[in-house]
This record gives sequence, structure tokens and C-alpha cells, in this order.
Amino acid sequence: MFHLNQLLRNVSGFKPTQHLRNVLKVQRHFGCNAQDKLRRVLIVSKLTRLEFEKIREEQLSDECLEQKIRDRGTDYDAIKYYHHLHKDVEQKVVRSFQQRGIEVQVVNRITIHKDALQWADLIVPVGGDGTFLLAAGRASPFFLSNGKKTPVVGFNSDPRRSEGRLMLPKQYSVQVDEAIRRIIAKDFRWMHRSRIRTTLVGAATTERPSPMDLHEFHTQPVEHKEVMSTAPNGKSRILPYLALNEVFIGEMLSARVSHLHLRIDNSEVTTKTKSSGLCVSTGTGSTSWLTSMNRLSTNNVKDLLNIVRRRTGAGALDTIDPESVSQEYNDNLVFASDDPRLCYSIREQICVGVWPNPKGLESRGFAKEIFVKSRCVDASLVIDGSIAYNFNDGARALLEVYPEDSLLTIDMDD
Repeated sequence: MFHLNQLLRNVSGFKPTQHLRNVLKVQRHFGCNAQDKLRRVLIVSKLTRLEFEKIREEQLSDECLEQKIRDRGTDYDAIKYYHHLHKDVEQKVVRSFQQRGIEVQVVNRITIHKDALQWADLIVPVGGDGTFLLAAGRASPFFLSNGKKTPVVGFNSDPRRSEGRLMLPKQYSVQVDEAIRRIIAKDFRWMHRSRIRTTLVGAATTERPSPMDLHEFHTQPVEHKEVMSTAPNGKSRILPYLALNEVFIGEMLSARVSHLHLRIDNSEVTTKTKSSGLCVSTGTGSTSWLTSMNRLSTNNVKDLLNIVRRRTGAGALDTIDPESVSQEYNDNLVFASDDPRLCYSIREQICVGVWPNPKGLESRGFAKEIFVKSRCVDASLVIDGSIAYNFNDGARALLEVYPEDSLLTIDMDD
């Protein structure tokens, strides 16, 4: 792998600092060793719509807030129902840990902070995949000053409406006590999920980047602690938020073309592209956005078979089931969650005239590292659909996977 240190050394004589080496050292508390005991659990609670409305309209009484929500045509009864549905599961998780003598703290998207993360032996998001990604994004060895690597295990609080691929199997939303018994007894398999490390490179990083939380209920700046490395002719900043699903780079206005320069792995060729943006995914994220943007529908397959049939007259094609072909193709888009590779996908890449320049870059492929330079006007680099950094003309980023950055979680899928 062509690592950041090698890149910067070739560019400007960079040498890794002792501070950087110290931050990269990873510690684990409730880990694989038999003597490690679970003592402290941090519950990361889903911020429900009702909670958000109360925060946004804190000056209103409950009665006035209800009327205001109803007046705008929103189903208040549904909001209240799903709020209590989530809280019931959350309280079951809290009580089950406490009954076993384990200390518990509860935070949500707004109240989560690094002191609580450093305190915990185990981080337990309760909600859906979005809540899991929130917890995983904050459970980063770069974000925590002691480099601690804390396991993350999630409960799906609404399995009927939420797929919850990152959570424990859905039966444990009901069998909470059994799940926690198994967690404490370590009756599970440890599982590592690869994550993407993002490093901002060059002169554009001299100013401290300001991240923004893009969540629909909480659009505001968030805590930030990047790892800084100096070089004679420039700087680099390793962003503290590691991407569990994907990193997206592109113009914030979806109708505007994203102009990006890409270098894949050790290639000396930089390809200029125009597209709707770049998505770089992990194996965990391959079941999500990566599949959605690359999937073939049954109608797509039917159209392709008709074209081949007209050109070849092959009657054998009549026996092929388009739906099964579509399913197999889409299944093959998914790869293992601990795979060390990145899968990049250039959304709606313009492939006419001189683009891409030079020719030859496929719109989807695997890589060990990806170097991206922006020629955009109002773009962002977005981590897991939540944490966004400005990424305009001249900004450069290196995307990589390191084993020590992987997320530690568990598998109870018997």
C-alpha cells in the first residue's frame, strides 16, 4: 500500500512526528482477553422526531407543540407512537445492563461528547443504522485522546420499519436480556469492519477544517480533533471521523457537475472526471449506497437480453430468468465487511467527448488507496452521509484503509 507517509516524503521530505505515532497506537478495554470485564456502557440513543421538535420549539408547552405539528399536516400520533416504541426498547437495554451491576450513561446525537466515549468500555447505539453510524463515527481512535478502541454493539429499536443491517439480529430487539447475557458472557464472535481513513493533504489544510453534522435533526458544527503532521512544504490532517460505510465527494447542489481529478493506487496517471460525484465504499457500505447506485433492475436485464437476442438470434436466451440474473448481479456488488479494499463508484460519469481525460478509467472498481483533487465550486467531502467538510477547488484528499482503524463489533447471527 502506498501510505500517506510515503506520499508526503516523496513530495516534501515528510517525516512522521512522534505525536502521530503515539496517536496511532490503539488500546482496548472490553476486548478479546478473558480477563477484560464489562463495567461501563454508553447508550447512544436515537434522537426521535418528537425529541427534536421539543428541542427546536423549547418555548412551547407540550399542548402547543402538538397543535403546531398537527397544523402543518404532520401525523402527531405517529410521531408520538414511534417515540415511545423506541424509548421502550432503550429502557429495556438500560435496565438489563444495570440489573447486572453495569454502570450506564445515555447520550444522543446532540449530547454525545468525547469524555463519555472515553469513559465507556462498550458503546451501544439503540435505534437504526443511522444511530449506529453516529456511534461508530465518534468511536474513533483519532477522536479519542487516549487512542482507545471501544467495541460498538447495536440494538434495532424498530425492526418492523428499519432494516438495521449493522445492528444485532432483529430477534434481540425483543430478547434484550438474552442478548446482554451473551454480551457479558462473551458468547459471540468478534467482528472487524474496515473503515476509511481520510487525510487532507497540502497547502489547503493550513486552516483548521470545520466539520458540519448534516443530520436532518441536527445541522450544526460538531466536535473535532484532527491529527496534524507537518512537512517542510505543506501540511496534512488526518480527519478524526473514520467512514464505516462510505466517503462521498461532490458538489452540494446535485444539479451541478462535480469536477474531480483522481489517481488510483500507485498509478502516476491523474484522470480528470466530470460526474455527479464520487462514492468510495467499504465492504460494510457495499450493501447500502454502493449497491443502490450500481444495481441492475429486472427491466434492465430484459432490455439487455432483447438486444443480444436480436443480434445473435440465440433462442437459448428465452430460458434465462431476468429476475435471477438481476439478483445475482446485485448480490455480487456486495463484498466482505473486513475487506481491506476500497470500492469506488463515479456517479453518472460523463463519458462523451474528451471525458474522462485520459480515457480508460472505469466508473466502478477496487483500489487500495484513492487520491482526489477538487476542481469544484461548492463541494463537500461527506463521511457516512453525516459529517461534512468543505472540499472546493484545490482541496486534496487521500482515502485509505488501515487494519488498526477497523471497527470492533460482534456477530450473534447464529
